[in-house]
Amino acid sequence: MSGPSWANRVLEILGDSVRRVDSLPDELTLECDAAQLLAVATTLRDHAELGFDMLVDLAGVDYLEYGKSEWKTSLATGSGFSRGVNRGGAAAAANGGTAAGQRFAVVSHLLSVRRNRRLRLRAFCADNDEPMIDSLVGIWASANWFEREAFDLFGILFKGHPDLRRLLTDYGFIGHPFRKDFPLIGNVEVRYDPQKQRVVYESVSIEPRTLVPRVIRHDNRYDPALIEQAPSSAPGEVAG
Repeated sequence: MSGPSWANRVLEILGDSVRRVDSLPDELTLECDAAQLLAVATTLRDHAELGFDMLVDLAGVDYLEYGKSEWKTSLATGSGFSRGVNRGGAAAAANGGTAAGQRFAVVSHLLSVRRNRRLRLRAFCADNDEPMIDSLVGIWASANWFEREAFDLFGILFKGHPDLRRLLTDYGFIGHPFRKDFPLIGNVEVRYDPQKQRVVYESVSIEPRTLVPRVIRHDNRYDPALIEQAPSSAPGEVAG
C-alpha cells in the first residue's frame, strides 16, 4: 500500500478520534485529545492493519509563546534575541498568553516493525498550569523512562505511571529546565566548600540581563582597496 493510501486507511480506522497535522510528505503526524489518548494508542498497537508494537521515543513540548517569539538570528535587532528579551510590561500584554490547553504537549514516535511504518502522535495537556496526561506505560513499557524525562524537564504529570520520579536533574532541583519560562541562568548554583568539605547550593550569582544586539562597525583598515595597495616606501628611501 502506497504512502498516501496507507495514511488515509489509518485515518479511516481511527475516525473522528484523531486529526491529521501538517508534516513532511513522507511522514504521518496525528493529534488526539488527551481524553482519547489511551483508546487511540491501544488501537494503533492492536489493530491488525496497524500493529504499532514499539514506542521508540516520547517527548514533551512547551509551546509557550509559539509563533510569537522575537526569534532573530542573522540581523541586528533592537528587541533582543529569543528568550533573552525582557517580556514584561506592554510587550507581554500585546503578545497575550498561550490559550488554555495549548501549551504542553506529549509527542510519541511509534514504529510498526511488521509493516515498517512510522507514525507520530501528539496530545496536548488540558491544563497549562498543572499539565497532566495519561501514561502510556501500560501500552508500551518503553514509555517508562521517556515519561520520567518529560516529567523532569517539563513538569508534565503522567497519570498511572508506576514510578514518576526525576531522571536527569539533581536531588532537590527546583523547577523544570526545558520550560520556556525557566530562567537561562537557573535558580541555584553549586560549588565545593573547602571549609564544609562538601558541595553546597547557593543562589545564582549571575546578574540577569537582557541581551543587546551586536553592532558591527566598519573599520577602514580592512578596506579591500587599501589592502590590495603596495606597501609605501619607508621614510628616507627613494622608490626605484
